[in-house]
Amino acid sequence: MTNALMPAELKTILHSKRSNIYYLQYCRVLVNGGRVEYVTEEGKQSLYWNIPIANTTVVMLGTGTSVTQAAMREFARAGVLVGFCGGGGTPLYSANEVEVNVSWLTFQSEYRPTEYLQQWVSFWFDEQKRLAAAVTFQKVRSEQIRKHWLSATLAREDAFQLDTARTESLLQRFEQSLSQCQNTGELMGQEAVLTKALYKLAATAARYGDFTRAKRGGGVDVANRYLDHGNYLAYGLAATAVWVIGLPHGLAVMHGKTRRGGLVFDVADLIKDALILPQAFIAAMNGEDEQEFRQRCLSNFQRADALDIMIETVQNVAHEISQQP
Repeated sequence: MTNALMPAELKTILHSKRSNIYYLQYCRVLVNGGRVEYVTEEGKQSLYWNIPIANTTVVMLGTGTSVTQAAMREFARAGVLVGFCGGGGTPLYSANEVEVNVSWLTFQSEYRPTEYLQQWVSFWFDEQKRLAAAVTFQKVRSEQIRKHWLSATLAREDAFQLDTARTESLLQRFEQSLSQCQNTGELMGQEAVLTKALYKLAATAARYGDFTRAKRGGGVDVANRYLDHGNYLAYGLAATAVWVIGLPHGLAVMHGKTRRGGLVFDVADLIKDALILPQAFIAAMNGEDEQEFRQRCLSNFQRADALDIMIETVQNVAHEISQQP
């Protein structure tokens, strides 16, 4: 008889090195023969597809899905985060929350690490140190935008002809403004200016025409829908990073006043604009469907080591800000 795998054996792949994010719809997730699988119906046949949980970070359950208790147990053993969401990946729900866009189902364990939690809470109640942490996050965000928007890879995209001089000038002005921010409100104001300018640059680079960012998909506007979809993939990675490090989602440094799970949004901002924003416009102009766009995003995450960047940034901030006098 084959011996059952122990939980420790399922976690041999570090979260930052795992390859898979799943978005599932119109299927059942269950355990079959010791494997976690999702089942789709095709005529009178049921088709079973394996989910390699040891190499998966996030599973997003969309429209028409159900999951068994046994599958959730296996997800928990392998450290896979599960989120319930609407069609196309948005909005994000959670089984234990009433509001949308709030949280992920993070599995509980008495043996989650506490080192970074202790460092984080040592400075979190100090407003100026929270501001310093938020500024560090924004600096990393700006560095990632520069690295990927001005890269040779994006320059080869015929559907995205970026004005590199304007982009560099925008990022320099943003980075200079960070040192002048006296509180989180001023920082969020500068962040809003940057984001609005990035949308304009991206729309112009893709020759998309007039564009206005609209929440929850923006109706028929394809770029808006893809931005929402891609952003929620980034939120899944951010939730994974925060869970791996052992920080509660409520200990935000920027979004905490308006969002209960604000730390996930803070961490997602590190790579969201850098990796998702250009791809949303490129996919929209190329006429790609949601699955093709989603594959674009996942490939970008892997090439850029997005989860590594998130984890390392949070770890560095926890250590450095906690050491400040």
